[in-house]
Amino acid sequence: MNDIPVPIPDRPTRFMDRFRAFIRSRYMAYRTEKTYCLWVRDFIRFNRMRRPEEMGKAEVDTWLGHLATRRSVSLNTQKTALNGVVFLYKQFLGIDLGDLQFEKTSKGRRLPVVFTHEEAMAIIAQLQGHHRLAASLMYGSGLRVMETARLRVQDVDFAQHCLFVRETKGEKWRRTLLPKSLIQPLAD
Repeated sequence: MNDIPVPIPDRPTRFMDRFRAFIRSRYMAYRTEKTYCLWVRDFIRFNRMRRPEEMGKAEVDTWLGHLATRRSVSLNTQKTALNGVVFLYKQFLGIDLGDLQFEKTSKGRRLPVVFTHEEAMAIIAQLQGHHRLAASLMYGSGLRVMETARLRVQDVDFAQHCLFVRETKGEKWRRTLLPKSLIQPLAD
């Protein structure tokens, strides 16, 4: 997955460039930018390349219904698509769509497939050095990849057996557990 932001001209004129610049001006995560742009493009293509300013509630309702009935997307996918298009209209274009009346998907949420403890430990055992420590931190403390990469020395509290995770999803800070088994490897 490419996590390097797409370059935008200094004075964007194309619609999607202006939309990307607006998202970046809000300091939103790059993954959010990519997701919103994907769904806005899908919405525009579904409506035969019409400009979003020329469309409104009816087109959004029809598109969201199409995602549920024809494309059989999951509930969370439909919600993500809804969030992207509502952000486009409400925040970027300054247009309130009002109360949307689209057909909601009937596809339920699936439980994620996760490693058992034994499987996770077997994978971690195959790693060495910094990679092993990073994977152990992610597994033992529940850190995301970027949270692990941004972890600093001052974020580790050995006395309280905890980690301070800064600049997390949504620009929030949180405190999480530091497993006893990682105290010595981190101290080294």
